[in-house]
Amino acid sequence: MKMELFWAFLVASILISITPGAGAINTMSNGLRYGVRRTLPAILGLQLGFGVQILVVGFGLGTLLASSELAFIFIKWAGVAYLVYLGVSKWREGAVSLDAAHSPVMESSAKRFWKSALVNITNPKATIFLIALLPQFFDAEMPHVTQLLVMGSTMIGVDFIVMCGFAGLATVIAGWLRTPRQQRALNRIFGGLFVFIAGLLANYRT
Repeated sequence: MKMELFWAFLVASILISITPGAGAINTMSNGLRYGVRRTLPAILGLQLGFGVQILVVGFGLGTLLASSELAFIFIKWAGVAYLVYLGVSKWREGAVSLDAAHSPVMESSAKRFWKSALVNITNPKATIFLIALLPQFFDAEMPHVTQLLVMGSTMIGVDFIVMCGFAGLATVIAGWLRTPRQQRALNRIFGGLFVFIAGLLANYRT
């Protein structure tokens, strides 16, 4: 990839990552409850899901999803159902002690990792978006796989940094939430946002 094209792609990657979506909400939700360090498994899970999306698009399966109404509908509604599940779970989540070193209801790192991975894997809107974006930066005269690796690693690296920033922001917000009532209110805000994103996804059309 030529450098001028790479810089344009880098800017596009940053804009994609900082645009609030299900991944950002998931990261801030985890950051609020667990802090930046313990949110890293969730952030890494998001990157796994993002990587799967990039590979699907990069190797042509994304075109199949875009052209196959049945495949798109299946993945779309799986994503909608999963985001609603996350929203309801967050809405019902109780307050935690912000001073406790370990929460008795803390999810395992593995569970947070895989839950977050599914957030990105089950998002067909991301697939369609990547189908529209990636071809603009491919050079037909250069190896396809090499370009895909460069673009994929760039997008994942940028998204990882941005998600760490979202987690840090959530940690700052958590410092202001000293009462159970305040925590429950914010949990319900995040829960409502998950359901809102699910509603947007349900109404998304290719």
